[in-house]
Amino acid sequence: MSQLIHGKPLTEWLHMYPLLEKMMSTEEVFWLNPNYTRWTNMAKELPFDEGDVREAEQRWKRFAPFIATVFPETKHSEGIIESPLIEIENMKKELASMFQLPIQGKLLLKCDSHLPIAGSIKARGGIYEVLKHAEELALEHGLLSLEDDYSILASDKFRAFFSQYSITVGSTGNLGLSIGMISAKLGFRVNVHMSADAKQWKKELLRSNGVNVIEHHSDYSYAVEMGRKEAEKDPNNYFIDDENSPHLFMGYAVAAFRLKKQLEEKKIVVDKDHPLFVYLPCGVGGAPGGITFGLKLLFQDDVHCFFAEPTHSPCMLLGMMTQLHDKVSVHDFGIDNKTEADGLAVGRPSKFVGKTMEKLVSGIYTMNDDRLFMLLKRMKDVEGIALEPSALAGVYGPVQLLAEGKTYMEQHELPVKNATHICWATGGSLVPKEEMEAYYQKAVNF
Repeated sequence: MSQLIHGKPLTEWLHMYPLLEKMMSTEEVFWLNPNYTRWTNMAKELPFDEGDVREAEQRWKRFAPFIATVFPETKHSEGIIESPLIEIENMKKELASMFQLPIQGKLLLKCDSHLPIAGSIKARGGIYEVLKHAEELALEHGLLSLEDDYSILASDKFRAFFSQYSITVGSTGNLGLSIGMISAKLGFRVNVHMSADAKQWKKELLRSNGVNVIEHHSDYSYAVEMGRKEAEKDPNNYFIDDENSPHLFMGYAVAAFRLKKQLEEKKIVVDKDHPLFVYLPCGVGGAPGGITFGLKLLFQDDVHCFFAEPTHSPCMLLGMMTQLHDKVSVHDFGIDNKTEADGLAVGRPSKFVGKTMEKLVSGIYTMNDDRLFMLLKRMKDVEGIALEPSALAGVYGPVQLLAEGKTYMEQHELPVKNATHICWATGGSLVPKEEMEAYYQKAVNF
């Protein structure tokens, strides 16, 4: 690689960022963010505040009667799309044994893998942005008022109205799934541009729900670009931009407010003496970024968020470390962006999320696919929980932090014995049984 990379020879990049050498060799790394800043010193710099998240929360509540009507699986929660928070004590013992490392504090799994409708974390952002767009259209045309019972949106009248409009998105799979499912229920025409790494069963599930799936032989960034170009041709075609959407971001941020309530119900205290560590799988960055923002609003310096990426797709780490954000791709440094963690197979990060997270995220770590599969098998064996490979990225977090992050713990004077660790599981419940069995069998050798 003798050519210049963004104007500099490789030797200069390696001198500036020594971690790059391991990243280029697709070895696992643990990076602490040198720009991480105390909340009080940087909260005013952020583009959003608590009011924005509260507004999003209210929109979710307005739509709850509609969701309960068209998705019977949400009736018991009265149309609120939420996932359980469960303690995984057996997995905690398993991790300690596997890595010969005591895992101090509580270990919990946030089961967005089992969110209703879309079976993944994307049910938060993807569904929220479609609902926001639908509400704006209906209000603008005088068909709806904020005081109405939104279950009326399930009527033929509204389906006929929304059928005049299209929604388009580019996706590796789960975002397309969430947007396709909710858009089709409302009556929108939906186009999902899928990257080469998207799983076949996700495409088939979308098509069976009346969604137009366009397959590409290239990666996520290309699928997004093609979706964007298509939407630009038609003023009635709304493009959901996974790389730059503040609306997706807000949908994800609401999760933090729900999590706070779940922690209170479990009588789990979060303060200086009882720190909260949250490990979030990261693709383009919208979901982990939005959740981190929400958590920081609520818990400020008492919560510490770490993003998890595959060794072959460390785009957010590369973007934040070099401060180039979306200007840099993993391909620029010879990293192939090929991973079984399809939701995380992203070569270029979101500039919007990277810049918003510059001082908020504590660090980023990477893990190889073999380890994802090994943890997938152990999670199924000891907890009976089936997750797709990308959802295991968060489970490796406590190991990485306790093995590699001692300087962070010391610097912030964090009493690890009182810690609560939350691994965010991002997808899994909609994976077909035979596909999940294939994942499990692949892991048997590890």
